[in-house]
Amino acid sequence: MSFDSDSAATTLEPPTAQQPHRSRERARKIADFSARYGIQVVFFVILTVLLISSPLFRSPDNLLGVLQQSSIIGVLSCGMLVIIVAGAFDLSFGAIGVGASVSAAAVIVSTGSIGYGLLTAVLVGLTCGLFNGFLVTRIGITPFVATLGSGTLITGIVLSQTGGRAIAGLPLALSEFGLGRTLGIPNPALVFALAVLVTWFLLHVTRFGHFVYAVGSSKEPARLAGVPVDRVMAGAFVFGGLCAGIAGILLLSQTNVGQPTGTETWALNAIAAVVVGGTPLRGGMGGVRSVVLGALLLGVVSNALNLYGVSPYWQPAVTGTVILLAVGFDAYQRKSRGTSH
Repeated sequence: MSFDSDSAATTLEPPTAQQPHRSRERARKIADFSARYGIQVVFFVILTVLLISSPLFRSPDNLLGVLQQSSIIGVLSCGMLVIIVAGAFDLSFGAIGVGASVSAAAVIVSTGSIGYGLLTAVLVGLTCGLFNGFLVTRIGITPFVATLGSGTLITGIVLSQTGGRAIAGLPLALSEFGLGRTLGIPNPALVFALAVLVTWFLLHVTRFGHFVYAVGSSKEPARLAGVPVDRVMAGAFVFGGLCAGIAGILLLSQTNVGQPTGTETWALNAIAAVVVGGTPLRGGMGGVRSVVLGALLLGVVSNALNLYGVSPYWQPAVTGTVILLAVGFDAYQRKSRGTSH
């Protein structure tokens, strides 16, 4: 009986050769799972720890307070999501929000009409968004420089017109809405929910939304395919400005004072909420799930810091860390996928 060594070697080789393939496949599955469900796992772990460890955190009033606290950043994040999916971002959100808030306060005080004030805030948001879109698409300025410059310009106008002083004397009906509840749910949270629904409809049902994803994925192929790239990009900035204006209304309704400062971190908070929720900054991807998860996660973390007596001055550091971790994790995943194929 003869023994064929070549045949035996051939028989033994496949399991050894399959090991790297299986390892790569396992790593790819882990990366896909973490990309799809990682933020949910982190959110529920943090939420569970806080619910177990802190009786004050799990009190109904505090949980409703987290919803209210997350509403402004949530509405902002809806606008930022559309812009990021389109392949850009907007650093002027804080300035637009404060401009809308102060303008609405001035109109309400001078006319006595809350309706006129709210309309003014919406128009301010739309106008500022249109201005940003013009700078980016018509003048050709990069979104970073355009929105940083427009935000500085808007802030300067607000401060020059108010002298840095707050506008008071607003009717109590405004704060009754901002601090009130409907069916036990904070009114700002209902506005956030409505913004999420509108954003979902805009991105996933309308033709404009499909164009936004196409432009964010790659501008030139989208242009060659007949997509009006400049109009889509301008529309994304207009929607972002609208959301910033609505956030300014929510701020005004909760404070009942037209304050010309205090929104400096809005843009970064909105970017952080979108990115930590799972939407990459590179554009062409993402959805409203990231807005909901990201806004709630930041709201829970901020609330926990307050409950445990951490100085509010540390909260921007936490936001910055969140952005770096989320973007770094996304970059690591892309690198891993690139080397695994």
